[in-house]
Amino acid sequence: MVLRQLEYLVALAREKHFGRAAEACHVSQPTLSAALRLLEEDLGAPLVERGHRFVGLTPQGQRALEHAQRILADAENMRRGLEEFGKGLSGRLRLGAIPTALPIVSQLTGPFHAKHPGVTVAVLSMTSKEIERGIEAFELDAGLTYLDAEPIERVRAKPVCAEEYMFLTPDNGPFARRRRVTWSEAATAPLCLLTSDMQNRRIVDGIFRSVGASPAPSVETNSIFNLVTHVNAGRWSAIVPRHLLRFFGVPKGTRAIELVEPVARRTLGLVMSDRDPPSPLARNLFEIPLPADLATRIEPPGPPPDTRASPATAAK
Repeated sequence: MVLRQLEYLVALAREKHFGRAAEACHVSQPTLSAALRLLEEDLGAPLVERGHRFVGLTPQGQRALEHAQRILADAENMRRGLEEFGKGLSGRLRLGAIPTALPIVSQLTGPFHAKHPGVTVAVLSMTSKEIERGIEAFELDAGLTYLDAEPIERVRAKPVCAEEYMFLTPDNGPFARRRRVTWSEAATAPLCLLTSDMQNRRIVDGIFRSVGASPAPSVETNSIFNLVTHVNAGRWSAIVPRHLLRFFGVPKGTRAIELVEPVARRTLGLVMSDRDPPSPLARNLFEIPLPADLATRIEPPGPPPDTRASPATAAK
């Protein structure tokens, strides 16, 4: 058994196609197939369900894949760890980030790259479930995701900042002159929300349920950018993270209003695989001090406070 054979097995499981796996490994398809047959002979077990095309891995192949991913990750970590003693950290840091965390990623990768200029950084927009799978499969070094909502297991975590929620609405809409809007009131507006595969959407839906509201969004998207542009179109409102507005400002033609009753917060943080020794790339990312103003609150611009009591407040 050689590491190259394990790389072929991992590539085949990822690509689910012999030709694409061979291309990814920069070898011919016959070379890849022959190496996998030798691996099967060495292990004494069939690993690949074979037909006219790739069908899948056998149960033994699935177990071998788990070991192969771990062995390759350990070999890479050994290589990077030894290089760190000599010429400094190098390689490629693979960081998965949920869409709502993308505005703050540069606040982490900037200081990291300044300290480790020999490392290239790949930032991938992913759902929390995709980040979990990527870390388990050693396809990601670290992730930036929620820590206190659907927490990921078997990881080490480092809190980064709190995510708070704002009601972004057209500046000529019925809520435009308000300083605060309740979640119950927000549920009555035509909404553009993230799609249900996004954890942010599941968090928002949970907050709405906690106040007895079940809004039906008019538009759904998996893009934070599209949330903002739909509000800017003047027809919809959206629930957006405060830090999105902190870094990019309140878009022209919109108002950012505090969401209350309840004031909801969720913790964003870094995660990496809980194993020893840890990935040198992930370990060094975790050791980067967080910018002091990362979680600074913004006060969105707007008209003077509305002195009218909200329906929810008046009922108390």
